[in-house]
Amino acid sequence: LLIIWVFFSCNESYTPKPRAFFKFNLPTKIYSATDINCNFSFERPIYSKISHKNSNCSFDLVFPNQNSTLHVTYVALENDLYKHIEASRNLAYKHNRMADAIAEVEFENNEFDVTGLMYNYNGNTATSTQFYLTDSVNHFFRGALYLNSEITDSLLPINNFLKKDIIHLIETFRWKEQ
Repeated sequence: LLIIWVFFSCNESYTPKPRAFFKFNLPTKIYSATDINCNFSFERPIYSKISHKNSNCSFDLVFPNQNSTLHVTYVALENDLYKHIEASRNLAYKHNRMADAIAEVEFENNEFDVTGLMYNYNGNTATSTQFYLTDSVNHFFRGALYLNSEITDSLLPINNFLKKDIIHLIETFRWKEQ
């Protein structure tokens, strides 16, 4: 009886299952204007929340359902644009050891006097995107997106989803008249 059971129980060959990833239910992209008392404005996703820091114009844009935070800093320039650009570049390239590649993307909106640079990272880094925007005379605005977990292939959909939100923020960014 044991021999018959052994011969007839294994008539199918085993096929390994493919590696699975998490399924993410990402929200519909809907944006609203920011309502903060600062020298700038932009549109942010409605599924994000502003968490103010000590300074009114430095804050976190928190994405609670995506477990991510965009850290934002605003500085009024005092003939020190080069210092802030270099500090931003140093912070961006601090992740160079872990990143497989860092791509720089320039932004320029002459109509609203907004120029800037975005750093996109490939590989296992603490941040996936950093950027700065300036009018080159009075204002400097910097942001860094951090996912609150290690960026892996399985989180790539969330990472790409939030990068599109950051690009939208940059494209709708405006300096307010003083």
